[in-house]
Amino acid sequence: MTPADFQLEAPLKARRIVVAMSGGVDSSVVAALAAQTGAETIGVTLQLYDHGEAVGRAGSCCAGRDIHDARAVCDKLGIAHYVFDHESSFRETVIDDFADEYLAGRTPIPCVKCNMGPKFTDLFKLARDLGADCLATGHYVRRVMGAQGAELHRAVDPARDQSYFLFATTRAQLDFLRFPLGGMPKAQVRELAAQFGLGVSNKPDSQDICFVPDGDYASLVKKLRPEADAGGDIVDESGRVLGRHKGLIHFTVGQRRGIEIGGTPEPLYVLRLEPSTRALVVGPKSALAVRTARIDGVNWIGEGFAGDVTAKVRSLARPVPVRLEGDRVVFEAPEYGVAPGQAAVLYAGDRVLGGGWIAETERAELATA
Repeated sequence: MTPADFQLEAPLKARRIVVAMSGGVDSSVVAALAAQTGAETIGVTLQLYDHGEAVGRAGSCCAGRDIHDARAVCDKLGIAHYVFDHESSFRETVIDDFADEYLAGRTPIPCVKCNMGPKFTDLFKLARDLGADCLATGHYVRRVMGAQGAELHRAVDPARDQSYFLFATTRAQLDFLRFPLGGMPKAQVRELAAQFGLGVSNKPDSQDICFVPDGDYASLVKKLRPEADAGGDIVDESGRVLGRHKGLIHFTVGQRRGIEIGGTPEPLYVLRLEPSTRALVVGPKSALAVRTARIDGVNWIGEGFAGDVTAKVRSLARPVPVRLEGDRVVFEAPEYGVAPGQAAVLYAGDRVLGGGWIAETERAELATA
């Protein structure tokens, strides 16, 4: 078993590594690899849910069963494990924001907000308070040393790469973070878990949105914001009423299912949501083509870079060539599925340069007219 490189100065026996532990196989293997280096290793878990409500919930993280699993791993490894209650912070910065974004007609990415808030900001303070030399996580990205310092790169395994969700990582955070799994495929991580004798070696991966375990986002938003379930008109781009919908929370830009209007020459897709009138604007797929996206809340960690840039506008999309014009991302070819509320993450090859939140888009034919 080859020890992982935590990019710390020797001797490692004089170092202290804090590991963010969610109770899953990835963070558990990170804890085992950290302990194997000889450094003092401490596991830290943020409790993000009410324990009584979360026990037994499948597919969640940082809740009852998962906290138990994280503690069991630490006991197996002989390292300390601390649990900190951050339920109120998670509710305010992630869950409430998720509901409000849907209410405003945008498509949120709660995983980024969680990384920006409880997982990195709160954990950073805890790790610093514990005297750590670094904070290690189970994210599938790579920290590569470049001419200007630490750089964030995509994982070696493209199927596991999580760089899209970490675009908001700041320079100060990147200096302190370590990602020892970024150079491994998932299969190798599970093999390591088995070799270390960890009980989570075959534990299923948690789903992307941990606080919606059944995938029913609309029900959660309706519970938190009852007004979000109000119906409205389905209209075409000219404003002609085509039918009725049961609530904008059931739709996102680019969606085809659920519109339930037949007799049109082409299939209809959601083009945009208008919360002020509760109108769902639909049209043909060609109307989804976007040439330009304005982004705000930009985070830039591409110091020293000058050259060609690509962008991803969805977590599962491939990076496409773009050019940057101030706060606008201009696509070389029309891009589809560009939704306000999502992120535009910028790359130079495998290196993450930063990114921002998509605030508004400009259709391809309008931009070239």
